[in-house]
Amino acid sequence: MRADRLVSLVLLLRQRGRMTAGALAAELEVSERTVLRDVEALSTAGVPVYAERGRHGGFSLLPGFRTELAGLNHEEALALLTAGVRRGGDVLGLGAALASAVRKVVDALPQGHRGHLDGAAQRFLVEPATDLLSRPAVTEDLAEEVVGEVRRAVLAGRRLRLEYATAGAAPTSRTVDPLGLVVVRGRTYLLATRDGEDRTYRLSRVVAAQGLAEPAQRPAHLDLDRVWAERSARFLSEGHVAAVVRVRRARREELLDTARAVRAEEPEADGWVRMDLSFEDLRHALWAVWRLGTDAEAVAPDALRAAVRDRAASLLDRYRS
Repeated sequence: MRADRLVSLVLLLRQRGRMTAGALAAELEVSERTVLRDVEALSTAGVPVYAERGRHGGFSLLPGFRTELAGLNHEEALALLTAGVRRGGDVLGLGAALASAVRKVVDALPQGHRGHLDGAAQRFLVEPATDLLSRPAVTEDLAEEVVGEVRRAVLAGRRLRLEYATAGAAPTSRTVDPLGLVVVRGRTYLLATRDGEDRTYRLSRVVAAQGLAEPAQRPAHLDLDRVWAERSARFLSEGHVAAVVRVRRARREELLDTARAVRAEEPEADGWVRMDLSFEDLRHALWAVWRLGTDAEAVAPDALRAAVRDRAASLLDRYRS
């Protein structure tokens, strides 16, 4: 276990440069004291790790240091093989590259491990094409040339010219500074800025893309996970209806399929779940709750409860005789 952790520590410093003891401890899921002991052990073994003090200090490897760190343990190899059989392997146009990488991993394994690991990977199925109710998973029709051009611009830090079609409108041209790509529940988004303002684009709506020679304006150190969380929170707070809905656990997924986003979720007794959801508008929320019949209850806002009650009363009057 410690040998694996020492290798991971060296790889983190090689790939990210200077890191604090706290950052290393968070990545390796150990205490800072353990990180300090590991750094001392690496230095004793001849690995040139050095510390820089001060506000922007941390641990680094000497520039140009390289070493061969061969060998995967069983869990690491299995994780890579499992990723290789995943249905989402074509995300961002990297499916062929992923398959090639997995073949190289298998080829590099000791002969005695290959058959066992390959058989183990075939016992895992991640994100199949349909769920138990035969509902197809979300898939996007992404143009290969668009995905490739966007991906190259993101990695090279170059500006992008996009032909982008919003819902119900003709495509328009815009030049953006790409920050990164995010894949969520089968949908791919380009995070960017345009004239200094935050923008988020669905990649499936990009009709054409062209990487430009100009460098993109982006922060030197960007936490993409934090940026996505901030934009998600902002999206939920702008122009949508928040609703609290109780739903039977057996039909939870149906409600999730209709909601724009989930703010919070809490299990209740007797197989019910209480969910704080976001919908396009009151009409959208009413439709989502109504289609589940008595397996869902609108708790808030009052306008939604009144809308469900009025529709139920109207239907009762229709069928009273």
